[in-house]
Amino acid sequence: MDSIYDDTCPSFEGTLELVGRRWTGSVLQAAAQGARRFSEYRALIIGVSDRLLSQRLKELEAAGLIERTVIPTTPVQIRYRLAPDGQELVDALQPLTEWIMRRGGRTRGSGRAPAA
Repeated sequence: MDSIYDDTCPSFEGTLELVGRRWTGSVLQAAAQGARRFSEYRALIIGVSDRLLSQRLKELEAAGLIERTVIPTTPVQIRYRLAPDGQELVDALQPLTEWIMRRGGRTRGSGRAPAA
């Protein structure tokens, strides 16, 4: 049997690791729903701390998935939006989201849907 490793494997694993981090999917979804300001992300993502939200936005920006714009007003305004690659990733994840919904939201090992 051949190895599953090829030139794409490290990139694939790195992307899965990034997307699998806590709150990353929620940040991407909030951006896809039109969140632009930090406070809008915080309002859409119930339970995320300011520190972790800031960290995820920085990681997604560094990965080229979120674009950050500084508007030099008083006070300074920061706007975020999905970068083209971020939109492509959200689109690519849509079939996974649909698959999860067909399964009734069951998570690994639980055999039942998570509590709402």
